[in-house]
Amino acid sequence: MRAVRYHEYGDAETLVVEEAPDPHPGPGEVRIRVAAAGVNPVDWKVRSGAVRDVLPVDLPAIPGRDAAGVVDEVGAGVQGVAVGDRVFGLGGVTGATAELAVLSAWAPVPAEWTDEQAAGAGLASVTALGGLKPLGALRGRTLLVEGAAGGVGSAAVAFAVARGATVIGTAGERNHAFLTSLGAVPTTYGPGLADRLADLAPHGVDLALDTAASGSLPDLVAIVGDPARVSTVADHANAERLGVHLANAENDPALLTEAAELGTRGHYTPHIARTYPLEQTAQAHADSEQGHTRGKIVVRV
Repeated sequence: MRAVRYHEYGDAETLVVEEAPDPHPGPGEVRIRVAAAGVNPVDWKVRSGAVRDVLPVDLPAIPGRDAAGVVDEVGAGVQGVAVGDRVFGLGGVTGATAELAVLSAWAPVPAEWTDEQAAGAGLASVTALGGLKPLGALRGRTLLVEGAAGGVGSAAVAFAVARGATVIGTAGERNHAFLTSLGAVPTTYGPGLADRLADLAPHGVDLALDTAASGSLPDLVAIVGDPARVSTVADHANAERLGVHLANAENDPALLTEAAELGTRGHYTPHIARTYPLEQTAQAHADSEQGHTRGKIVVRV
């Protein structure tokens, strides 16, 4: 199969498109013929070696954790899915940016989604839902989402609105119309956030979800008044110190199924910022590292 690989840790230029051995699913796994694969911050953090102490990989490695495509091989013990089914989901820390990829958690792709949207939904949706879970029931409550225009943040906004929350989302001004389209009240991030929120939510903010790791976690705790009502999916360094919930992305098919059901009902449509061909994966990684992206970056295979 053709795949993107890197043979050593380094910058995006270490990525090359080349022939690689075909993977095969183990028990409880499926293999898909990949239509598109997502690009996430974890991909370039792993590739660069920045997290090798906690997420080491065997080299050469294929970047990518989430993908969408058609099942073409089913592992032992797998039920409820068959060759030819269109699915999206998650594999290991690496392996998705290739013609064939093995998934350990998956769900059917809503008919309303393109391949690119499905590829951008896997990691973003389980991360967003995992971040919202510790905050409890959302109906009738006011939720602040820090970093609301990114892939995870915009998914969290959509899920929270669908659950009946009033959502305030922080983003740069150029993304405010986008947040409004998702059903959120937009505001800017940074100094003075508490004052801006006092005008937007005169009765206070009940809950906060941090998806940005911008250093604002202490401010979020102060705004809601209780670290138990704050969750982060990004700021590992400060979560324990402040006593807020830290949610890590899990390969949970139930979360993927929930995201797909919301997609089918029109409550969640993954927003794709940019799509690149397989041959331009290095550029996709470089652009992801620059940040400030509205939605997800996807590689079309």
